[in-house]
Amino acid sequence: MTTKHTLTTAVAGALCTVALLAANVAAAQTQAPTPVRTERNVSLALANEIASATVAACAANGYAVTATVVDRAGTVRAVQRADNAGPHTLGASQQKAFTSASAKNTTLAMMENAQKNAAAANLVYIPGFLLLGGGVPIKVGNEVIGAVGVGGAPGGHLDEQCATAALDKVKDQLK
Repeated sequence: MTTKHTLTTAVAGALCTVALLAANVAAAQTQAPTPVRTERNVSLALANEIASATVAACAANGYAVTATVVDRAGTVRAVQRADNAGPHTLGASQQKAFTSASAKNTTLAMMENAQKNAAAANLVYIPGFLLLGGGVPIKVGNEVIGAVGVGGAPGGHLDEQCATAALDKVKDQLK
């Protein structure tokens, strides 16, 4: 009976070990990082279309602006500067677009938050950030694939309106 008991115990132990190893392998496989990611991003054609529609929306209201479109990493994809847009609008639109893409939020909302929250006020010290209205994320669902920044209208809220109008024009392409 001792030999049978020892054999049964050994078999049971071996089965438990095999089961634990199988569980560990399965857990490792589900936790292993994917070596390649697939991400959506704003195309050059779409970036040009958004920049053009933004400048046109502002022009319709009498504002000469610059619109900059960046990709999900904040890299410039397209820039359009209206006739008579001030030279400062180039840098402002790029920084607003970068800020919006980086933070995945509108720069107007970020500015308002920074005015109410002393800790958020430190965002102005991040290189390239500009907390003025006019930066709007470009989204496919909830995923930010880029942003548009606008500079030159007489108020950041008006810059944002132009960007929002442009994004509304291309909304069917953002699915």
